Amino acid sequence: MHKYVFRRLLMLIPVLLGVTFIVFSIMYMTPGDPAQMILGEKAPAEAVERLREEMGLNDPFLMQYGRFVKNAMMGKFGRSYTTNREVFAEIFSRFPATLQLASLGVLIAVAIGIPVGIISATKQYSLFDSISMIAALIGVSMPNFWQGLMLILLFSVYLGWLPSGGYGGFANFILPALTLGTSSAAIITRMTRSSMLEVIRQDYIRTARAKGVNEKTVVNKHALKNALIPVITVVGLQFGYLLGGAVLTETVFSWPGVGRLLVDAIKQKDTPMVQATVVFIAVTFSFVNLGVDILYAFVDPRIKSQYK
Repeated sequence: MHKYVFRRLLMLIPVLLGVTFIVFSIMYMTPGDPAQMILGEKAPAEAVERLREEMGLNDPFLMQYGRFVKNAMMGKFGRSYTTNREVFAEIFSRFPATLQLASLGVLIAVAIGIPVGIISATKQYSLFDSISMIAALIGVSMPNFWQGLMLILLFSVYLGWLPSGGYGGFANFILPALTLGTSSAAIITRMTRSSMLEVIRQDYIRTARAKGVNEKTVVNKHALKNALIPVITVVGLQFGYLLGGAVLTETVFSWPGVGRLLVDAIKQKDTPMVQATVVFIAVTFSFVNLGVDILYAFVDPRIKSQYK
């Protein structure tokens, strides 16, 4: 197992290099002058040019990128152009809010998606199955930002039951967590149903039923455990996506998380912050995927034997 983990960690290197190169290229070609933004619109041209020279912004693209990679390898991602704080200090100060929201969103998604998917599979073509699949299709197709705005309109503007945004008590979590959780639940429901349908048609399931095993035991003990592998994959991917900062959702609900930090940094052309945030998201997503792969071994002994 440790060899597998080590190989996966080594694979992070080319992934991060590719991510940083793409992001650095985009920020390099984006209109706007960081030196001008730091000094202000009314700053003298001489002062702006002097700051550009000090920051190395007049150097060729590859030289700037090489300097960035060298500094990143030493853990130096620089300071934010707007706040003058270390970029990772800013990211880590925002990450707890994103982690809390992502965790609650995934809990809602799993609590809805897996039971509904199991029932839909065991009652295929029933009224419940038809309604749940229509609801799942709507959930998959509905943009998060639109759903969030509709929830704000209903529960905050019309009914006045919940706050429309911000970070604070439990009430502030409800609308953004529902927005993230219900959209992820739709994906998990469809995957759970599909996986369960494939498993319950296997010969060993028919054999268990022929032996008179209780249907609840057949579904929960025999079918569900073998159907969980693709479901775990989807749950892990959704959790990684949410941990990376559900950008639009955090923006709609004014949530002080990593996603909103990234949006603000892009608007302000805060290059060090954008680069550090994207690297952080890529690393987080990669570690979540690694955790999912390791979890497979505890769910399916056949996979565990492949690591030996």
